[in-house]
Amino acid sequence: MDQKSVCNEMVFSSIYNDISQSVWRFVYFKCGDEAQADDLVQEAFIKLWNNCAKVTKDKAKSFLFTVANNAFLNEVAHKKVVLKHAQLSPSKVDNQSPEFVLEEKQYHKKLQDAIANLSEAQRTAFLLNRIEGMKYTEIAEHLNISVKAVEKRMSQALKALRTEFKNI
Repeated sequence: MDQKSVCNEMVFSSIYNDISQSVWRFVYFKCGDEAQADDLVQEAFIKLWNNCAKVTKDKAKSFLFTVANNAFLNEVAHKKVVLKHAQLSPSKVDNQSPEFVLEEKQYHKKLQDAIANLSEAQRTAFLLNRIEGMKYTEIAEHLNISVKAVEKRMSQALKALRTEFKNI
């Protein structure tokens, strides 16, 4: 095994010792919850280990930050869906047919999959706008890109989602 490979335990440990605190601070800044930050960092390092043959040592840091950020955004999207379901009154759910409830679950699963299939840039802009409620200018400042870039990413994301849900 190559001494520079991420699959080498000593190299992996070195990466963990050098980068884990930075990734944790990044995630904690986004979520504000220590336990969630711990979980997301652990998940990122597990994915790094599972993909160690594909990720070079030089790319490990960006891989970890990207995986942690994506995991956070996926959790935010999931929490949004859970919140919407929790806000439904029990009487509405009880009066619906089992067929409708099943179709609704399938729709939400398809929505989550469609959002997950967006590119990283599109998903980030979409979730920051639709979930976090940020304006395009705020997203541009947050991501350090132009407002036009945010507009393009949102346009592409919405087009992809419309295409995915054309028949519904």
